[in-house]
Amino acid sequence: MASQRAFSGIKVLDFTQGVAGPHSTMLLAQHGADVIKVDPPAGDWGRAMGTVYGDHCAHSIAFNRGKRSIALDMKQPAAKEIAWNIAMHCDVLVEAFRPGVMAKFGLAYDAVKTVNPSVIYLSVTGFGQAGPNKDLPVTDAVMQAFSGFMTVNKDSQGLPNRVNMVPIDVTTGLYAFQALSTALMRKFRYGQGCYIDNSLMQSAAALQAAKIAEYYLEGGEVKPLYVPVGTMRTADGYMNVTAMREHHYDALCEVLGLPELKADVRFDSGEKRIRNEKELMALIRAAFEKKPSAHWAKRLTEAGVMNSMVHDHGAFMGHEHTQAVGAVAYVEHAGAGTLPIPQIPGLPPIDVPSRFTHAPHIGEHSAAILKEYGYGGERIAELLAKQVIIEPEVRSAAAQ
Repeated sequence: MASQRAFSGIKVLDFTQGVAGPHSTMLLAQHGADVIKVDPPAGDWGRAMGTVYGDHCAHSIAFNRGKRSIALDMKQPAAKEIAWNIAMHCDVLVEAFRPGVMAKFGLAYDAVKTVNPSVIYLSVTGFGQAGPNKDLPVTDAVMQAFSGFMTVNKDSQGLPNRVNMVPIDVTTGLYAFQALSTALMRKFRYGQGCYIDNSLMQSAAALQAAKIAEYYLEGGEVKPLYVPVGTMRTADGYMNVTAMREHHYDALCEVLGLPELKADVRFDSGEKRIRNEKELMALIRAAFEKKPSAHWAKRLTEAGVMNSMVHDHGAFMGHEHTQAVGAVAYVEHAGAGTLPIPQIPGLPPIDVPSRFTHAPHIGEHSAAILKEYGYGGERIAELLAKQVIIEPEVRSAAAQ
């Protein structure tokens, strides 16, 4: 199956760091592309997000699997020459610097296009290539705030909250991957390359298209889609309950021992339940607190009301359904030991460690990549000695 992956033979030069750009190129690699990741000598800063295992963290493993790493000191002219030689022959170049940085390396789109007319070139930035915010630094959390995303995640006091992961970064990577995939199709069909401006801001907006439209159409007073829905405190934990349709609401009332709420004139239609949400939810929440989550989950499921106990990731991975469908594979990764890798829809299932599960160490493939591009042994040794390129053992020795 590996030899039949859609992008086998496609060459990708990856100048990205963090999560958003690396996610997009990881997906290209998982579909068979030869992705050459350009690490700075100290490594992509995304390798140090949280606990570090050797020269990786959980995020860098998750979003760099299937790539090869060449570590280049782009302050040195010889490193820029190496990057240029690879860029001349790549099908795709992806970068995630602030506007203008690639031009300093001599690798702006217009320059690369002169020698590689059909190149697909994608830039990942916070705010895009133009506008008053284009040079501002951005994190996922900053973009959650800027884009309005936090306002759809308010606590009971009305405080907008950050989602405690990197959903905007991950989504930006997905949008970048779909843009690159369709661009490759155009290249195959028509021989045309292109430039793609892909920003966290625009991706965050696209993710929230329906909510932004709602806000505009409803003058900022966005109503719930339906009621009751939400997280309920139970006697021993929390669970989510969704009573989307009329028969769901009726069944919920029966399960809770509150059949009188079905005919209550305040709540006997979907529109009334939305209008009187606070009153209804107070009654429902009080009932849920009387019994444990397992009790409610069993009763609600039997009654056809959609629900789930709130799981942590351990409970999710250990759940009988997760295990029955093989949703998560467990593989060894050098430096980190055994770790879980969720299966990606549309790809062959992971069952054993392979190049598709391995995220490269800093400069792991530096010499091998240079050999592929015509560099001889003596020249490679010289570049290593001058630390134009870095390999893991050289980096480790320099750190001692």
